[in-house]
Amino acid sequence: MEIRSLNSPLLVELWREAFRVHEYHRPDEYYTRCLEENHTGERVTLLALVEGRLAGCAHLKYRSEYPPFAEQGIPEINDLNVFPAYRRQGIADRLLAEFETIAARSGSSIGIGVGLFASYGAAQRLYCRRGYLPDGLGVSYEGRLVEPGEMVRVDDDLNLFFTKQLPVNE
Repeated sequence: MEIRSLNSPLLVELWREAFRVHEYHRPDEYYTRCLEENHTGERVTLLALVEGRLAGCAHLKYRSEYPPFAEQGIPEINDLNVFPAYRRQGIADRLLAEFETIAARSGSSIGIGVGLFASYGAAQRLYCRRGYLPDGLGVSYEGRLVEPGEMVRVDDDLNLFFTKQLPVNE
């Protein structure tokens, strides 16, 4: 497995085509914006390649859209995807480790959000095994904390956010 940073239009096309084949729908401007934000340092996008094929990818966003992380300056791992044929091979674990190393260069913690229904079960368990703990603020829907008694849809926008304390780099 090789981990590559998104740094060229060629890698964008590899990523776009893999998402198309696997039916992960993103608008074209998403890919362009991600490449631009990688160039400006607003985000780091890592692509995991196995035998030259994209197996998974994720982002580290230095400015989270989740308000509690944004307010505390906690970078967020975002949109972690590993294609089904490549799951249970340590790819997500390796991407998380890379992001933790990157984030530790400039801060003491990192965050991540995860969906709440069964298809997110493996991710939930992985984050706990890696030492991520719930941030204690409850669930959020579309980035906004859910109030007690409020009704929300259980979909990909209903998340629980976790943080992890990183070792101090000296």
